[in-house]
Amino acid sequence: MHPKPPPGVTEDPAAPRPEATAAPPRPLARRLVAPLGTLVGVGAAFAYVGSVDPNEPGHYPVCPMLRFTGIYCPGCGGLRSAHAFVHGELGAALGANALAVVGYGIFAVVMVLWLIRAVRGVPMRLAIAPAWWWGIGAVLALFTLVRNLPFGSALAP
Repeated sequence: MHPKPPPGVTEDPAAPRPEATAAPPRPLARRLVAPLGTLVGVGAAFAYVGSVDPNEPGHYPVCPMLRFTGIYCPGCGGLRSAHAFVHGELGAALGANALAVVGYGIFAVVMVLWLIRAVRGVPMRLAIAPAWWWGIGAVLALFTLVRNLPFGSALAP
């Protein structure tokens, strides 16, 4: 806190107050650490899945939901989808898990926005309203239901 002016002296309301001054912007390299680190991590995961084929048994664990219930969860086929996507086989990626491919696109858009905002020095804040979370949950539940019914077998991995 700054001291009060002596009696009879008025403060200039336009003068900057020490607590009101903005902090200097962080250097560009520091602003890019989080988005580029995220890209490196996701890129490494995709590189691993692209090099270790999930279609060959024994490389990855079996989905517990599929193993114990026989029901395809929303993520079933996700590794096969990522493997096909890395190898440029979009049709096979969609066939393994279409919802995962949509997720790859959403991730790409969010990453581009994050990088642009980081370069401009604007913080990235994702605030998703509860209605959107309910909508995402409904899409996942519907996808799970349809891919496990006979008429939705095209969505099964």
